[in-house]
Amino acid sequence: MQKNKSDLIEGGIVQSMLVFAIPLLIGNLFQQLYNTADSYVVGNFVDTNALAAVGASASVINMLVGFFMGLSAGAGVVISQSFGAKKKEELSQAVHSALWLTGVLSVLFTVVGISVTRPLLKAIGVPEEVLPHSTLYLTIYFAGITFALFYNMGAGILRAVGDSRNPLIYLAVASITNIILDFVLVCGAKLGVAGVALGTLIAQAFSSFLVMRQLVCAKEDYRVEWRKIRFHKAVVKRIVEIGFPAALQQSITAFSNVIVQSYINSFGAAAIAGYSTTIRIDGFLQLVLQSFNMTITTFVGQNIGARRSDRVKKGIFSAWLMCSSVILVGCFVMNLKGEDLVRFFTSDEAVIANGGAMLHLFSYAYISLPVVQILSGALRGVGKSSIPMYFMLASFVVLRQIYLAISVPRTHNLMVVMAGWPITWVICAIGMAIYFFKVDWLKSAEEKLAKQI
Repeated sequence: MQKNKSDLIEGGIVQSMLVFAIPLLIGNLFQQLYNTADSYVVGNFVDTNALAAVGASASVINMLVGFFMGLSAGAGVVISQSFGAKKKEELSQAVHSALWLTGVLSVLFTVVGISVTRPLLKAIGVPEEVLPHSTLYLTIYFAGITFALFYNMGAGILRAVGDSRNPLIYLAVASITNIILDFVLVCGAKLGVAGVALGTLIAQAFSSFLVMRQLVCAKEDYRVEWRKIRFHKAVVKRIVEIGFPAALQQSITAFSNVIVQSYINSFGAAAIAGYSTTIRIDGFLQLVLQSFNMTITTFVGQNIGARRSDRVKKGIFSAWLMCSSVILVGCFVMNLKGEDLVRFFTSDEAVIANGGAMLHLFSYAYISLPVVQILSGALRGVGKSSIPMYFMLASFVVLRQIYLAISVPRTHNLMVVMAGWPITWVICAIGMAIYFFKVDWLKSAEEKLAKQI
C-alpha cells in the first residue's frame, strides 16, 4: 500500500483505525467549519433573520444531499470490498459507475433543488421576514450542488481504498477558502446571505477539482479515466442495493427534520436561530460520530472482502470504545458551557437562552449515539444497510413524529419539541444493540458476499 493509505486489513486494529479515523475527524471538522462559518458571519455581521435563514435552509439541503450520501456510502462499500478482495476489474468498474451515478444525480438535484426551494420553505412555515433570505441562500446552494456531490463521491472513493489523508487536505484548503470568502463577500462586498452562499459554492468547486484531479492522476487500480465513466449494470445494482436503504433512511429522516423544523418555526426567529446554533455546535460532536461511522464501514468492508472476519467484531468494539470516550468529553462541555457556546454566534439573549437549553437537553442522551453510529456503519460495511435503515426510520421518523403530534399541541413548548431527539436516540440504540447481540448477521453476510465476489 502507498504511504498515504491506512492498512485496515493487517496490523493492530486500534492503531490502523486511528490512523484512518484521525484524518477523517479533522476533515469532518473542516467540513463543519463550512456551515459554522456561514452562521458565525451572518449572525455577527448581518442580523438574527439572516442567521435563522441559514439554519432553516439546513434541513432542506440535508433532504436531498442526505439521499446522495446514502448512495455514496453504498458505492464506498462496493469499492472497499473489491479493494480488499483485490478484484482489479471490479474495483475499476465500481469507481467509474459511481462517478456516472454522481453525474446523473447532479443534474437531477440541481433542477429539483431550485424548483422546490421557495414552495417547500413556505410549506414548512418559515416566517416572512426570514423567507427571502432562505430562498436566496438555497437557490445559490443548489445551483452549485454538482461540486458538492463530486467532492463527496470522490472523497468516498479515496477513503474506501484506505486514503483518508488526501480528502482531508483538499477539504482543509476548501474550508479555509470558504471562511475567507465569507468575510470578504459579507463584510467587504456587503452581499449578506448571498455572500456566504457564494463562498460555499466557490469553495466546494475548489475541493471538487482537487479530489477529481487526484483520482485522474492516480497510478493505482482505482484511477479514473474519463472514457471509462459509464453505466455498469451489475455494479450499479450492487451500489443501489447497499446504498439505497441508507439513502432512503437519510432522506426520509431529513424530511422528518423538515417537519420538525416547521414546529420550531412556529416559535419565531429567536427559536429558529437558537436551533440553528444548536445544530452547528451539535455538528462538532456529530463529526466524531460520522468519522468513526465511516472508519468502521471501511474497516469492515475491507476485512470482510479479504475474508478477515476475525478482525470485524474486535474492530467494532474498539471503534465504539474510542468514539464513546470522545463523546463523553463533548457531552460534559455541552452541558457545562452551553450558553457560552451559543454566545459565540450571537449576542441576542433570547437566542442564547434557547440554544443553551437545547444543548443541555441533548447532552444527557448523546452517549447513546456511538452505539447507533458504530453498529450502523458495521452493518453497512458487510452490505446489510437495510437493517440500520429500519431502526433509524422507526425511531427518528415514525416515533419522533408520533411523539411530536401528541405532545406539541398539548404543551406548545419549545423544549418539548427538542426532547424528541434524545428520546428517539436512546430507543434506537437499545434496538440496534439487541439486534447486534441476538442475530448472527456476520455469518449471513459472509455467505452472501461469497456469491458476489
